[in-house]
Amino acid sequence: MKMSGDATAEATTGVEKLKLENGDAKSDTEPSSVTFESNFKAFAKFGDPKSDGKQITLSNSDKWMKQAKVIDGKKITTTDTGIYFKKLKSQKVTITQYLQFLEDLAKNKKIELEELKKKMTSCGPPGHHGVGPVKATSTVERLTDTSKYTGSHKQRFDETGKGKGIEGRKDIPDGSGYVSGYKNKNSFDKPAENK
Repeated sequence: MKMSGDATAEATTGVEKLKLENGDAKSDTEPSSVTFESNFKAFAKFGDPKSDGKQITLSNSDKWMKQAKVIDGKKITTTDTGIYFKKLKSQKVTITQYLQFLEDLAKNKKIELEELKKKMTSCGPPGHHGVGPVKATSTVERLTDTSKYTGSHKQRFDETGKGKGIEGRKDIPDGSGYVSGYKNKNSFDKPAENK
C-alpha cells in the first residue's frame, strides 16, 4: 500500500504527537530544561513501581528536599515538613496540594517560595547520590576471620576457611547401627582374635 505525500506527512505528525503525549520525545518548541512538574512526577514515582507520578508521599517529598538541599537540618527539618504535610490530611498529595504545602512551609519558615521551587527544580533526577564503595574495617575483618572461630562455629569451616555446607551444620547419622565412638565397628562377623 502506497501513501501520498500528504498522508505520509499526516502519519508522521500523528506519530510525533503520540510520542510527545507519552513523553518519548521532546518538541522543538519546548525547552530541554527540567521543570518543577517533571521533577514532581519523577520523585513521586521514585521507589514505588506502582505509582503513576500524580501523587507524592511525605517520604518521597523529604528525599526530594534533601537532594535539593532544602532540608538542611537547621532552617527546615524533616519534622517541619512532616507537620505541614500532615495538615493536608492525606498520605499522598497531588501537585496542587503539594504547592499549597510548599507555600505554607515557606511562609512559616520565612523563606521565598520561588527559591524553594528553584532549588527543587535544579536538583536533578532522583537517585542515590554520594554513595561510594564500602571498605572493610578491622572490626569486620576480625569478625569474619574463620580461623578465630570456636566451638560449634569452628566445625562449620575447613582449614582454608571455606564453609562445609550442610555437613558443618547438622549431625548426619551414619545408619550403621553402632553407637558413636564404638571402637570395634564392623567386627561382628570376624572371628575373635586370640590373646
